[in-house]
Amino acid sequence: MKNIIKVCTVLFFTSLLVSCEEEFLDAPAKSTLDESTIFSTVDLAKGAVDGILEPMGQTNSYRGRFIPYYGFNTDVEYNYSAGDEGSDADLVYYDAKPNNSRMNTDNNAWAMMYQGIERANIVIRGIRNFGNPEPGNEFGQLLGAALTYRAVYYADLMKAWGDVPARFEPITSETLYLPKTSRDSIYKKLIADLGEAATLVAWPNETAATTSVERINKAFVKGFRARLAMVAAGYQQYPDGVRRSNDPDLSVEKMYSLALEEARSVINSGRAHLEPSFEGFWRKYNTENTNAGGESLWEIPFADGRGRVLFSFAVRHRSVDQFTGQPRGGTAGPTPTVFYDFDEDDTRRDVTAVPFQWGTAVDGIAQQELTGIDMWYFGKYRYEWMDRYVTSTNDDGVNLIYMRYAEVLLTAAEAANELEGPGAAAPYLKEIRRRAFPSGLHAEKVDAYVDALGSKEEMFDAIVEEYKYEFTGEMDRKMDLIRWNLLSEKLEEEKQELENLENRTGDYANVPTTLYYKYADDGYTLIVYGLNRGETGNPGPEYSAFPWDQPLDEIQNTLVKPGVDPDNRQFWPIWQVFIDASNGQLVNDYGY
Repeated sequence: MKNIIKVCTVLFFTSLLVSCEEEFLDAPAKSTLDESTIFSTVDLAKGAVDGILEPMGQTNSYRGRFIPYYGFNTDVEYNYSAGDEGSDADLVYYDAKPNNSRMNTDNNAWAMMYQGIERANIVIRGIRNFGNPEPGNEFGQLLGAALTYRAVYYADLMKAWGDVPARFEPITSETLYLPKTSRDSIYKKLIADLGEAATLVAWPNETAATTSVERINKAFVKGFRARLAMVAAGYQQYPDGVRRSNDPDLSVEKMYSLALEEARSVINSGRAHLEPSFEGFWRKYNTENTNAGGESLWEIPFADGRGRVLFSFAVRHRSVDQFTGQPRGGTAGPTPTVFYDFDEDDTRRDVTAVPFQWGTAVDGIAQQELTGIDMWYFGKYRYEWMDRYVTSTNDDGVNLIYMRYAEVLLTAAEAANELEGPGAAAPYLKEIRRRAFPSGLHAEKVDAYVDALGSKEEMFDAIVEEYKYEFTGEMDRKMDLIRWNLLSEKLEEEKQELENLENRTGDYANVPTTLYYKYADDGYTLIVYGLNRGETGNPGPEYSAFPWDQPLDEIQNTLVKPGVDPDNRQFWPIWQVFIDASNGQLVNDYGY
């Protein structure tokens, strides 16, 4: 049974801490208990820890605002809202304003993240004071989870807003209003917290508490710590410009060394691994298999009626049909160049970029329909791969993968390359590519390809590309481009590549301009000829022609709003409602 977050009744700042009605909670709701009782009782403390995540499920929080909008646009991911004027477009093409009508509410993601942080602060204080947390005991596992959840909230706050107020103790009247804190100090605190958490929580499947990817485990904590180290040492926009941190504790040498140590610890543990096939992993994910110990390290758990991952990003379904009672998906997709940047033998290609939608059903049955070279969908998210038939109006309930083992391998490759050279990075990059290509091509596409990367620069460039092939559609690309100081460069390159693809010049000169299609014996699955480079000519009278030369200028012109430098807009502004309620403590930087 999939563990799920359901709405919790929470009264912080009074005597009640948390009471949740949740499938995996047996503790009854008790509104009169004090901290000494709650945090000396495992089941009650467990309910309080679970309650830390509840704000993620609110409509204006992760569920309906942060997940659908953060992470766009990049050189590989395009949100179709960018083609329309208005608040949604502003969020994704680097022109967000403090009064954005989609975000400027007092229950927005910013507020919900701080609500989660406040819950975590109370839980952490309570377990430290009354729970006797130690490595290997239940209170230790719970404290480690609470420290990690708090780090998740802060990491996402800084990813979206840069410098933010730091609260690591429950709110008092003296700390009700706080100014922003340098993110450098917050990163150092989170990295230390995750170091402690890693000593407290168990490896996947080591205990009953770590058998699900919806629960915190040591592999995720260490992998997440490695991610934060890489981000903290990377480039990002500060009030005085785009640069690395000036804090010697966050130097490349120190942070990359920490990241490499943590990544290698996960790799050497044998407690996580790549799934045998890329498509197999994503099929497993869509069936909501939450067993720990595989590729998914941690997922934000959503109830069936909470969560809009497929609702937002799945292959588009135009009507109720044989696979879903929720005609949604398709608010974003890969940029049109992504499919053609893949090696044609790379098994990740046809999973990552899908050139069809599900059309209007006839007698309950929909067919796949080609959409045009200007509109692709993320094939990682598919209603048709689910075991459940979704009937909710707004929510699909599928979890969001927060981190998977492939990132640990690429983190190890990147850090090892910087510190020890390309030879040290090679085994990790090879492991990623070995899963991507058929075994008969490993000598050429894995070993020869990686072994030819003889310099640190060549290896780094290959790793940047591998992140694209592995993670398109997971909305981590923006963060990575920022830390590599490649955001503006890659967006400019993509605009030129879109022009080249439209005109069939440069790298896209041999992309066909006409596709040919027919349907498989099931009557609804497309068989397409002409998607691969050089596939020209009609393959037979049973095929129908489809034009594959739609204009791409709208995407090219709205990847970034014309006249905007994305390096001056790496972060969203703090929304005006929070500025106004800050008693003069909060201000926007970066020219907002």
